[in-house]
Order: sequence, then C-alpha cells, then structure tokens
Amino acid sequence: MGSNSIRLSGSGTSGVAAPTFGPIDAVVFDTDGVITRTAELHRAAWKRLFDDYLMTHGGDRQRPFSDEDYLAHVDGRPRYDGVETFLSSRRIDLAYGERADAPDVETVCGLGNRKDEYFQAEVAKRGVHAYDTTIAFMDALRSFGVVMAAVSASENQRLVLESAGLLGSFDVLVDGVESRELGLAGKPDPALFLEAAARLAVEPARTAVLEDARSGVAAGRAGGFGTVIGVNRGGRPDSLRAAGADVVVDDLEDLSVHQHPDGGCQLHVEDRS
Repeated sequence: MGSNSIRLSGSGTSGVAAPTFGPIDAVVFDTDGVITRTAELHRAAWKRLFDDYLMTHGGDRQRPFSDEDYLAHVDGRPRYDGVETFLSSRRIDLAYGERADAPDVETVCGLGNRKDEYFQAEVAKRGVHAYDTTIAFMDALRSFGVVMAAVSASENQRLVLESAGLLGSFDVLVDGVESRELGLAGKPDPALFLEAAARLAVEPARTAVLEDARSGVAAGRAGGFGTVIGVNRGGRPDSLRAAGADVVVDDLEDLSVHQHPDGGCQLHVEDRS
C-alpha cells in the first residue's frame, strides 16, 4: 500500500466496497476494553462485590451478578453510578453516603470504594496489557497527524495507562477524577467526550469515538460525533448498534486508515469475508 493508506492486517478484501468514515481529525478512545484489556478486571471486581453483597442481603431470592448485568448496568459508568444503577435493577434501595465512606460501610459510596479496592487488587495481581492492534491503530493515526484522547469514567485511568506503558501516548486524557472535579455527568451523557474534543480543539463532527460499552456508544451518538464505532469485546454487537454505533467491529485490526482529501484521515472497515 502507498503512503496514503495503512492497513493494519494482512487480510485482503472481497472486492465489496467497505464502509468509509471521514474526514476525521481526532479520535477519542475509551480506555478499559478498547485500549487496555482491563474490562475483564473491572468485571471481576464488580462480580466479587455484588455476589458477596447479594448473598448477604438477598439470599436465594437474588441471582448472582451476570455478564448481562455488567454490560447493562455498570460498564462504562462511574463506579457510584454503577452501584446505584445495578442495585436499582434489583429493587434494592441503599443510602448514597459520602465519597469518604470506608469500603466496609454499606452505602452506595462504601460499596463503590470497596469495588475500587477489588479492582486495584486485580491490577496488582494480573497486571495491565494493551491490545496490540490498538497500538498499531494509534501508530497509523499518528502518521496522518490525527490527534488522540483517552477517556475513562474510572478514577484509575492513569494507573491503568501507566501500568500498560501508555501514559504519554495521548494528546489528552480525561478521567473520572477530572469528571468529578468539573461536574461532568457520566455516560450515557456525552460530557466526557465533549470535554476531550474541546481540549483537543477539534469539532465533534470531525471526531471519531471508539467504545466497547453501550453507555459509551450512546454518549458518542448524543454528543454529535461524526463517527461512533462500537468495539465488540462483549460478544453482543446488536446492543452496540442499538445504542447508536455507525458500525461495530470485533477488533481495531478491522479498520484501515487512509488519507482524506479534505485533510485528516478516513477509516475503512475491512471486509473479512
């Protein structure tokens, strides 16, 4: 391929026109599940938290925390929002409490802080690994002068990116700490993505959002972003489409990066048939 396009995989296409998106001047990545393989660490921490809590407070009447619970109620949300949303789905009413609540305090904040302890323990035990295909995609974007942001509802974003060796790889970072300090609403509200676009000094209409969570896809769509790509890590592509994704890919190697005549780049979805 020439210097005007970069394909991330050696696979060819079937000759059918690939979906194309652009012009794109910037890409905003969700962190957990798109850049790093940490969605599974979050999932494990949430399951430990809620299974223990439900066993104590619901007994046989409450089924264990499931993958569907994770995707529907906590994935992509700030942790206190996740606690409230999940407990509400099980018709459990718990006092909100305060951010300073200890992890053993039975409030929304206490449970959220307990989940944070569990997540950090998972990081310490298992480490953080980035998706190689995401790194290759970032390199391709960078070669076309596309600016990049990494966002996360988690307050552990910098810990995660530093553990993966990627802390200095983005032009802008926006995490759960800054979201709280700025009073930004959590996903599916688009505030997190719009803050990233503002810091990058780009128009949302010429910006792509890459998300693996339903709430994040919905946020990208609500924010008026020109391209919203769902990354199907959870095995439920239809739910990402229903949330508003322009296209759903299984991995970022399914995207190739090309020069756009109006500047920036355009993204092609590679045909794997």
